[in-house]
Amino acid sequence: MAKQVKNEQMDKLSSLCKRRGFIFQSSEIYGGLASTWDFGPLGVELKRNVKNLWWQDLVVSREDVVGMDASILMHPKVWEASGHVENFHDPLIDCKNCKTRFRADKGVFYFKCSDCDLNFRVNNGFLEMKDEFKKHFGADLFAEEPDHYKNSDCPHCGGKGTVDAEKLACPKCGSADLSSARQFNLMFKTHFGASEDSASEVYLRPETAQGIFVNFDNVINTARIKLPFGIGQIGKAFRNEITTGNFIFRSREFEQMEMEYFVKPEDSQKWYEYWVNERFNWYKKLGVRAENLRLRPHEKEELAHYAKGCTDVEYKFPFGWSELEGIADRQTFDLDQHIKASGKKLRYFETETNTHIVPAVVESSAGVDRTILTVLADAYWEDAEHNRIVLRLNPKLAPIKVAILPLVNRDGMPDIAKNIFHDVKKHMAAFFDQGGSIGRRYRRQDEAGTPFGITVDSQTLEDGTVTLRDRDTLEQVRIPKDNVVKALKEKLE
Repeated sequence: MAKQVKNEQMDKLSSLCKRRGFIFQSSEIYGGLASTWDFGPLGVELKRNVKNLWWQDLVVSREDVVGMDASILMHPKVWEASGHVENFHDPLIDCKNCKTRFRADKGVFYFKCSDCDLNFRVNNGFLEMKDEFKKHFGADLFAEEPDHYKNSDCPHCGGKGTVDAEKLACPKCGSADLSSARQFNLMFKTHFGASEDSASEVYLRPETAQGIFVNFDNVINTARIKLPFGIGQIGKAFRNEITTGNFIFRSREFEQMEMEYFVKPEDSQKWYEYWVNERFNWYKKLGVRAENLRLRPHEKEELAHYAKGCTDVEYKFPFGWSELEGIADRQTFDLDQHIKASGKKLRYFETETNTHIVPAVVESSAGVDRTILTVLADAYWEDAEHNRIVLRLNPKLAPIKVAILPLVNRDGMPDIAKNIFHDVKKHMAAFFDQGGSIGRRYRRQDEAGTPFGITVDSQTLEDGTVTLRDRDTLEQVRIPKDNVVKALKEKLE
């Protein structure tokens, strides 16, 4: 049993993101718009680096994957065929006491221990004590990730609690005075054209995948690729989520990195296992610590009716283990649905057997924003020994690769540093900073995740060397100022 603590880590991380220009609350000067975020000067560079690395690894460097970029607005029949209009719903409940709206699975269930009669509750995967138990023991306690509510252990005696379904309560105020659940479609609607009648109603896409499926025929006819092959895409998606939160983890506007890999149906299991392994290892390539990553295969009852298998790559966020990416064996469902609805023959012609095949698809679906939150959370480090906060970002992801710093603003040091900066800037993202003490400037760059620093000092004036500083180890070495670009490129490889 672990002690429940306030999630200070997320508060510290979000504070750093604003302080250093990674992420801002959207429309902040007007009070902000809930669960929408703007990426600042450093955030947009981090986001671009994440997307570029995904694109390089999944599309550019592979012979069997091509890319595309589909429109956000699509014909409404696309979403009817895919099942989103009929099935893309969450059960929504209103609290009549505090007016909070929440998803049914986010409600609170009350328990009574069958052995000691203690009352307690399970809230969104965490076990919380009622006031009388809290007062008696002087602390909140929680059980990490109870597998099933009905098997939650009593925090007092270890006995089993029994859930009372009638005791579903509001997660905010605890009231059991609730509305009945109603289905709420998660797609945003808008109107296409000048009129606002139902004939012009379209949706903002809730995923990028359908743009790939409806272009299946176009891609195979123009790219001249053979099974197995993939189509990758990066783009915005929109979901009118009832429950958002945990900073940028769940928001209503987000960006996806998706790849649909088309295979012969009999080969789908092999390729499913292949992509689960590939995608898990990709996050380690980003520098994410292995102990904070895990694979969670979905139980049979979790799977969509058409899916043969699905596995989530999960990360241990400050708020607990949560999904980072999903890899699914979707069989032939998507193409079958669009064949049926459109009447088009979305098939692959195999010359070896002279037959037409409707391929199965293995999907890799990752969130750009969640990936950014992952690398930020994993990189955040409070270096107590040197009294500093550091983002130990993989140098390939770091928004700024190197900071160029004159030690003092005299004796021509700023001019030498500026010349080095202009030279380095042609090759990589660099930052010039001459304001404040050198220690304070180092600390700013440590918080920004900048892996290297070049300092021009009095010795530079004597022998033409500069100091190359390492963010993580604080090691400093002297190198010739004319070799700065070469030395940095070697370290970034």
